[in-house]
Amino acid sequence: MQSQEVLLEARGLSRSVGSRQLWQGVDLEVRATERLAVSGPSGVGKSLLLRALAGLDVLEGGEVWLRGKPQAAWPMPQFRAEVMYLLQRPAPASGTVNAHLAEPFGFKIHGGKSYRPEEAARLLQQLGRPSAFLDQDAACLSGGEAQLVALVRALLLSPTVLLLDEATSALDAETAELAETLLQTWLDTGPARALVFVSHDRAQQERFATRIQLLSGVGV
Repeated sequence: MQSQEVLLEARGLSRSVGSRQLWQGVDLEVRATERLAVSGPSGVGKSLLLRALAGLDVLEGGEVWLRGKPQAAWPMPQFRAEVMYLLQRPAPASGTVNAHLAEPFGFKIHGGKSYRPEEAARLLQQLGRPSAFLDQDAACLSGGEAQLVALVRALLLSPTVLLLDEATSALDAETAELAETLLQTWLDTGPARALVFVSHDRAQQERFATRIQLLSGVGV
């Protein structure tokens, strides 16, 4: 069994939009194999918190650590490869699904990794899609199919912490549960990994999260 080491930690985070303070003094700790749900009312800035954790937005206050090393001390491309953010609406893709999944393996930051189509097919099959799905035109995917492909692409790249921002919102209930099962298996069978997710589906939070953290605004 994996040790429950702290993979991602944040202390004293703050964020404002214009003159409005969304939250301040936010502390967060994510241990290996955890599935942490960030919950809170609409407009409180849950997506902005995930973006801060991923190093996509400049920290206004506080600090983030990955494996005990401050975010600012990491080369940012490497940090973002380790702490990977999936948004609700994936960016448009071109070419086949297979080509889209293979694309990031050509980037320098992923130079030590190899794309394996058979592994991509295996993951897609666990999400209810046949091997032939790899040959589909990625530009013609539905919203739900695009979310599945984005999820598989992230899992193939094997980040340490995966941040999901409503990343299964376009899926039907059955496929969403398949995605949850796949994610749980990914966490339990690989190296030390963790998951942080935002979902407006309260049933999904209660069903899938190992822990729920409330983000309620200034003073949390």
